[in-house]
Amino acid sequence: MERINDRVSVERSKEQMTVVISARLPRVKEGLLTAWVLMWTLCGVAFIHQFVTLENGSTRAFMLGMCALWLFYELRIGRTLLWRMKGFEFWRVRGGTMTIKDSIFGYGKARDYFVDNVKDLGKLNLDKSDWRLQFTDSFWTMAGERLGFMHLEKHVAFGKGLSDEEATALLKILKDRFAQERKNAQ
Repeated sequence: MERINDRVSVERSKEQMTVVISARLPRVKEGLLTAWVLMWTLCGVAFIHQFVTLENGSTRAFMLGMCALWLFYELRIGRTLLWRMKGFEFWRVRGGTMTIKDSIFGYGKARDYFVDNVKDLGKLNLDKSDWRLQFTDSFWTMAGERLGFMHLEKHVAFGKGLSDEEATALLKILKDRFAQERKNAQ
């Protein structure tokens, strides 16, 4: 097994290639994210308490909406916290198929793509001045994909949280493996 850095490892054999990318954060950022989740949970307890104790119909309706909004973001940030603490992104290329899986505690949906149908494999064209890029690169999100390809007219993005150096190194390894898989298929 070779390590690109402390977050990214690559294992290659004749039959397959596996890439594992850890979603772990530095301790300070992990602490900030945990504190945010705890404070948001406390806000939710206050919202629910207010909803239960209020008697005014219109105010209760407002609080019900607040509780729904709170729950939506509680689930999103809770999932992100789990992703950052115990999540991995797995890629496996074997037998002419690339499998990509976002895994939290070993669970997640694996998506398969036939290597022969992959077109335009490369780094995503990202505008560094775009505010959306700044948002998706934030540590409180599960986004930040750096690589992508077209598969049967569908754009597929992967490589969450990779730096430019990591993306470049992995892209070279992936292109070499795809060439080998295509050669083996002939």
